[in-house]
Parts: sequence; C-alpha cells; structure tokens
Amino acid sequence: MSTTDTSDTTENERKADEAAGAQLSTAPTEDRGDTVVGGPTLGVVGWVRWFWRQLTSMRVALILLFMLSLGAVPGSLIPQTSADEMKAQAFKDAHKTLTPLYEKLQFFDVYSSVWFSAIYILLFVSLIGCIVPRSWQFVGQLRSRPPGAPRRLDRLPAYTTWRTGAEPEQVRGAALTLLKGRRFRAHPEGDAIAAEKGYLREAGNLAFHVALIVMLVAFAWGQLFKSEGGKLIVEGDGFSNTLTQYDDFKSGSQFGIDELEPFSFKLDAFDGTYEKNGPQRGTPRTFEAKVSYSRGGEAEKAVIRVNEPLKVGDSKVYLIAHGYAPVVTVKDGRGKTVFHGAVPLLPIDNNITSTGAIKVMDGYRDKNGKKEQLGFQAFFVPTFAGAGKGTMFSQFPALDFPVMALTGFHGDLRVNSGLPQNVYQLDKSKMTQFTDASGGKLAQRMLPGETMTLPNGAGSITFEKDVKEWASFQVSQQPGNGLALAGAIAAIAGLTGSLFIQRRRVWVRAVRGEDGVTVVEMAGLGRSESAKLPEELGDLAVALTADAPPAPDADPEAVPAEAAPPAVPEDPAPSGEADK
Repeated sequence: MSTTDTSDTTENERKADEAAGAQLSTAPTEDRGDTVVGGPTLGVVGWVRWFWRQLTSMRVALILLFMLSLGAVPGSLIPQTSADEMKAQAFKDAHKTLTPLYEKLQFFDVYSSVWFSAIYILLFVSLIGCIVPRSWQFVGQLRSRPPGAPRRLDRLPAYTTWRTGAEPEQVRGAALTLLKGRRFRAHPEGDAIAAEKGYLREAGNLAFHVALIVMLVAFAWGQLFKSEGGKLIVEGDGFSNTLTQYDDFKSGSQFGIDELEPFSFKLDAFDGTYEKNGPQRGTPRTFEAKVSYSRGGEAEKAVIRVNEPLKVGDSKVYLIAHGYAPVVTVKDGRGKTVFHGAVPLLPIDNNITSTGAIKVMDGYRDKNGKKEQLGFQAFFVPTFAGAGKGTMFSQFPALDFPVMALTGFHGDLRVNSGLPQNVYQLDKSKMTQFTDASGGKLAQRMLPGETMTLPNGAGSITFEKDVKEWASFQVSQQPGNGLALAGAIAAIAGLTGSLFIQRRRVWVRAVRGEDGVTVVEMAGLGRSESAKLPEELGDLAVALTADAPPAPDADPEAVPAEAAPPAVPEDPAPSGEADK
C-alpha cells in the first residue's frame, strides 16, 4: 500500500471517530462555510443573521446577565425615587455635584431606566433565542438512537479489550442486558452494542436557562402589578386597606386601586422585650404586634412578628418598625382642652431615643381670643440616665424611666400653604418660640404627669402618665414572588444537574478473531474530560467478564496484529476534537 493510501485511510478513520462523538451537545451547529479572502462583504440580511447569532450565543447571554447584575449595583447604593422619594431628595440635597450626573444616568430610577430596560430585554431575547433551537435539537436526540461504534475504538479516551471463549452473540447479548440494567439507552448496531447515558445533563442545562426566563418574567410581572404601602398605627387604633389610609403608597404601572385586598385590622397591643445584661444588653428579643383583623366577617386574632407576616388573601402585612407615642394634653388660656392624644415619635438610635413634633392646628385661641396655632418640638427617652449624668439620650430601649423635653412655639404652622409637610417636623418659618419670665427661650424637661405652663396666659401642655407604643406595618401585594421562587429552585436544580451529570457513550464490540477466539473491545466517550468515565468503563468491563471471562493467552505468533489492539492507543483523538 502506498504512503498516500495510508494517509487517506488514517484521515477517513479520524473523521469516522469524530462523527461517533458528535452531537453530545445540543449547542446549535454553525455552518462556517469556506473562508474566502477578499470575497463579497455581508449584506443587510447577512449582518442581521450575524447579529442574531451573536445575541443568541451563550457567551453573550452570560455577558448580559453580568451586565444586569452590575447595573443593579447603583440601585442598591443610591436611594431610588420609587422606593423612598424623601430619602432620594435628601441625597440630592447633600450631593449637589453628583446629582446632575446621576440624573442624566438615571441612577435615581435605575430599574425603570432606559439602559437597564434595554439590558433586561436583550437578555430575555437572548435566552429565548438560545433555548428554543437547543430544545428542539435535544428532543431530536431523545428520539434518536445512539450512533454506531467507530471502526477504531482504541482511539477513544477510555478503552479496554480482552479475549474470551464465549461466542460473540453471547457477549453482545450480555453487554446489552448489562448496559440497560445500568440505565443506559442501548441497542445492537452491527457487531457492537451502542449505549448512551446522561441525558439529564442537557435537560438540566435547558432547565437552568428556562428558569432564568421564568425569573425574568416574574420580576417584570411583580414590578408591573405590585403594590406596597406603609402605615404607622398606635396601640388601640386601626387600619382599613384603602388608599387614603396609607401614610405612603406606591404601585406598579399596571396595578389598579380596585385590586387592593378588602380587609382591616386593629393594633390591640405591642409587646417588646430586650436583653437586660451582658454584652448584648438592649438587643431586642421579641417584637410582637397583637392585632384583630377582619375580611368582611367576624374579627380574628393574630400575632405579627418580624419575618412572620399576617397573610390576608393576596396581601401580606409585615411588621417593620416600632416606637413610642407619649400621650399629651394641650389647653388654652381659658383651660379648654384643644388637643389630647398619643403623639408618635420617631427613633433615632437603637435605644429608641425619639424626636417628633406636636401640632395644634385648630381650636386654639390666645388670651386675647385670637386664633393661632401651637407647635412643640419633642425629644423623648424611654430610659433616662438622670440629670447631670450626660446628654439626654436613652440608656435602654424599654420604658424604665421615660422623660420628655419640650420646646414650644406659636404662630402659623404653614399646614395650609398647599405644600407637603413632614408630620414629624415643625416648619418654624412663621413661628415664634415662647420665652420665659427672664426672656430666655422656653424649654422644659418633663416626667410623666408634669405640666409645662405657657407664658402670658397662653395655656399649658401636660405629659400624661401614659406612654403608648406604636408599630409600623408594610402591606404589600407581590404577585410574582411565588413564580420567582419556583424559578430560583428550578435554576439551582438544573445547574446542579448540568454540573454533576456527565453525558457519555459506551460501545461494546465482540467479533471472532482469525484464531477462533472472540475479541471483546469496550470504549467510552464523554462530552468533557472526567476521571469517572474510565472508572465506569472498568466497572462495566469487570461486570461483563462474568459472562465473557478472559480466555487463556494464545500463542502470540498465532494472533494477528489487527486482532490484538495495542495497550496504548495510537494517535488518540484529543477530547476536544472527540467532543465536537
């Protein structure tokens, strides 16, 4: 045989071996065609096809997923207008230089920005364009049989051979039974048995990417149809789930007000306990809001805890904050009560040192009968250290020694100016502070039961012997949460399968040699390199020797070279080529 004929035969064998290991992946094949230097350039259709191939490649999908994660970083670090408009405005006021740049980049509305939406849509299209052809190709592979054995099994990465006295038909029958018992899809093909296993690897890969689409759909659905509102409730007060009852409310663009779940509840009591000793002193131990809720029928009792919301239909009521509301009574100069009630104050530290404002807007007249408004700046500590023991800050979050400091003002509170106003702050632009007999600014530290008398017959304010507690609740409807959770679980399961399951093929050939002794060859090929494939092949070979025991060595001179494959494969195909 000539050298040319030998090289042609080797090339044909190599192509046959590559064909046997092909299609282990469902990745769409690319028809590259012949590269022509200086040939015609791509037309419009050609560029569209090129762009589509790039967009639907797994590499671009991963890049877009990384860009989406990176794009969410500003939304986590910079206050978002949709989440807290007041905090976003405070950030703008504090960063005059960065604000114009951030506004141009839409950093205050990241999740509704043009660039974030573009990345989101491109990722969605990329995943669909990548998954659909792979799914059809995978279905085709499930319906097809494993390909026949290559002519030279000794070229595959995992290979073993032995000679046996059993008949070839007997060996092939035993191999078929063995492989099916090990859950291989196996069938006879000529003088060999072809088997394949590990289809769940690609199924897991597809499940992972489908789950990503599900999560993207759930995120979009949740953003469009969500609603979320906050309400601060003092002990003894109630709440009805209507728009006018909320302190703040925001919803998706497709949410309708009529979709609010019809229910109401009342805060019966709030119980909070704290660690009293040790390094964890002051750490909350229990936060429980005891409520009575109704959904059109009789009231039911429930306890809302942190991370244990009250579920009413499609709505969830979360406990998110807690504080104190001292009860005060304000009287005018004639002794008429013009205000009486609990005033919620906002905590400023972990020991619930609180600040707020008491506003008397209607019903007050000064000693001359002139209508006026009163405002008091309040500073409250549930556990006071005592006079002369440092700054007035709370030493413990429980109500062990409550003290409240008040500063009084009179004039116009500006509540009727038409501009939104924070209920916990005083607008002092049209107010005048009360002064005492010596001309100093009037301010007083008060214990429960004490009264501060306003000068010039302006009335008085009393800190009653009652301090109520308040709780802040978040009422939310998130229709996409369940779907997102299902997608996340499916993604984890699919990723686990794609990482730990190996797609592999095994061939068993049994032919009679020229000396009459049956020659058994076994070879395996995996989609990727793995130490488990040779181990599995060796385990299968050991199991098969029970039906095809090795025969005693024959006379080497009587065994033709082609019937005794070499122990070390000649020119083994690289795993990368065999996996194409």
